[in-house]
Amino acid sequence: MKALVLSGGAGTRLRPITHTSAKQLVPVANKPVLFYGLEAIAEAGITEVGVIVGDTAEEIREAVGDGSQFGIKVTYIPQDQPLGLAHAVLIAQDFLGDDDFVMYLGDNFIVGGISGLVDEFRAERPDAQILLTKVPNPTSFGVAELDGTGRVVGLEEKPKQPKSDLALVGVYLFTPAIHEAVRSIEPSWRGELEITHAIQWLIDQQRDVRSTTIAGYWKDTGNVTDMLEVNRSVLEGVEPVAEGTVDESSEIIGRVRIEAGAKVSGSRIVGPAIIGAGTVISDAYVGPFTSVSEGCRIEDSEIEYSIVLRGASITGVRRVEASLIGRDVQVTPAPRNPSAHRLVLGDHSKVQISS
Repeated sequence: MKALVLSGGAGTRLRPITHTSAKQLVPVANKPVLFYGLEAIAEAGITEVGVIVGDTAEEIREAVGDGSQFGIKVTYIPQDQPLGLAHAVLIAQDFLGDDDFVMYLGDNFIVGGISGLVDEFRAERPDAQILLTKVPNPTSFGVAELDGTGRVVGLEEKPKQPKSDLALVGVYLFTPAIHEAVRSIEPSWRGELEITHAIQWLIDQQRDVRSTTIAGYWKDTGNVTDMLEVNRSVLEGVEPVAEGTVDESSEIIGRVRIEAGAKVSGSRIVGPAIIGAGTVISDAYVGPFTSVSEGCRIEDSEIEYSIVLRGASITGVRRVEASLIGRDVQVTPAPRNPSAHRLVLGDHSKVQISS
């Protein structure tokens, strides 16, 4: 069995972060989201992995390499344009061959991995098996309709009037039957080959399409709110580690991981939290559910429930919360006089100001 991991896409909902970084590499608890998926695939006993890459191919290649760090062998498959999930299957057919495979969206996060799902699929081998979860906003997802016995009878992509609240999670399992399906469908109104249409084709052909509804934790990390929520969930399991240095005037409360080379002085850190390697925390407060990447500086400031990326600095700022702060960003207080806000913002930025 092989795996097909989708790591293309523009990540428009995470702009401006994704203007300069692949959305799959934005870190959760100081580890890229994509890495959690690759680890889950390896834990399921799958070693041959095809990674679909787009405009951010070079960055993905640099981060993932040949896959050996995860115990897998990676083959990169370029996709010139994001033309749909079924299109990704279409262009990966040479890599997939006649093998069964799991398709995993690289910006999805599933607590508990996929080993049980893969074992079930290997034992039963339906033509397709999809993962579902109940969501409050099904119009934003692919939605499944089940009959009274739980069998999948219909799928619809981002419906205006959903027939259920069961959304497709970004993990799919297929036999080679899916290849005929993706060749048989036409592009949707979005100009994409939809995987929901391909699975619907299998249903219409009376093929065996099954579903598993998960009650566990799942998130599509496509926006800042969900990124912060996933970060919170992962930090719940962090173990306290003190590899850096903490002076006597500092207070560390709860489960806090302080990585090698980090320095904490005159500060209070309340876990769960992670302080990355080489980061300096001085005369500051770092609150729960905060991940600070490597090489950062937080001085005379307060921050909690946030993600701070590599090389960022926050100096002299009274309070920061529920924020995603990009690489090498500098956050400083505005001058008191004149009373005005001075902003340098990139395209598609979002700013909230207390006046």
